[in-house]
Amino acid sequence: MPGFPRSRPAAAGVLGCAALLLIGWTGLLVPSLIRSVKEAFDQSDAGIGIFYFLYAVAYAAGSFGGGPATERLGRRTVLGAAVGIHAIGLVALGLAPSWEVFLVAALPGGLGAGAVDGGVNGLFLDRFRTGRGRALNLLHLFFSLGALSAPLAVGVLVDGGVGWQEIIVVTGLIAIPVALFFGIVPMPSGRRRAGTAAAMSTEPTDGFAATELVSTDASQPISRAAAARGRLAAPLILLGVAIGCYVASEVGVSNWLVRFLEPAPLSTATTALSLYWAGLAAGRLVSSQLADRFDHLHFATVCAAGIAIALVGAIFVPSLPASIALFALTGFFSGPVFPMIVAIGGERYPDRSAAVGGFLTGSAVIGSIIYPPVMGFLSVSVGLTVAMFGNVILGLACAGALVLVGRTARAAARRAIA
Repeated sequence: MPGFPRSRPAAAGVLGCAALLLIGWTGLLVPSLIRSVKEAFDQSDAGIGIFYFLYAVAYAAGSFGGGPATERLGRRTVLGAAVGIHAIGLVALGLAPSWEVFLVAALPGGLGAGAVDGGVNGLFLDRFRTGRGRALNLLHLFFSLGALSAPLAVGVLVDGGVGWQEIIVVTGLIAIPVALFFGIVPMPSGRRRAGTAAAMSTEPTDGFAATELVSTDASQPISRAAAARGRLAAPLILLGVAIGCYVASEVGVSNWLVRFLEPAPLSTATTALSLYWAGLAAGRLVSSQLADRFDHLHFATVCAAGIAIALVGAIFVPSLPASIALFALTGFFSGPVFPMIVAIGGERYPDRSAAVGGFLTGSAVIGSIIYPPVMGFLSVSVGLTVAMFGNVILGLACAGALVLVGRTARAAARRAIA
């Protein structure tokens, strides 16, 4: 993959992209199969909302817990175990004989996926000390590719007579080799040692030694003492709020788009969902070439505002083709936001990549815990259109939080000058 140091094998980066491709695919399986799952277990939108809630809670636990676990146990161990747990959850979902078992199976599925998401983001923060905007957009491009391909494949397979349970079980079995590769591929360990605040740190890795520079750019102030004590500075908390609002909006649209377009045939609705994720993929691909030419914070803020504007049109335009096109445009604006926020966090706290990756990914999943499941209950009370509009407000909230991040950075710079 472009951008990897010559002294390090690219295998870990390729494997990280494969892992994001996997969880992108699996994250869209149930939303794509929502009609089949509701029919099989005789559930309403509220019941599906409970499933989304449990999966998201487990995902957040995996994201938050993966960072500290990596700093203690090492990245290969944690990522290999995480993919294995995710695979077990998928197989259990496909074999679930009842709705109650299906809900329980959501827990290992989400736990493993969350640890993979946060862990791979931390891996890329460690590998790319410069050009993070490009690297993280390319990484999340693979997540988008997995997500956009799932609805297309599911629509074709289900229409062709393949059982929805078989699709989930086979996916779980395919995940097992990914877990095994994480156990053998060399990569930065992610373990935390005393003295990480030094300007240059040499860290033992799983299979090779690595010497990495820590950024000292005065425009990106770092409170190393606070980081060492595990405290969260205001900019990192605001970044957590921003990424949480963004993911709440992204997952809210993604999880309920097929249901929102229910008057249309399943193949049309799943195609619309794929186009939404195709927009995300295109946004990340374009951003990988442009993001590092601009201020990362300003770039992410503009994209977050674009989400809200495009989504208003997608929800209320009376034409189905125009609505689908605007959902794709919403995806295009959405694409760069997550990786750019992670890049901003990595720039501010370069010596805590595993912790920052886990914290921001966990904060992102909190957003998916709070709002997308609630959309199911709103759907049966005030209607899904009103629930969809909540995603517009979340996009604006994301942009507002990023504006506040910029203000805190400028205030810190003025204090440093004084």
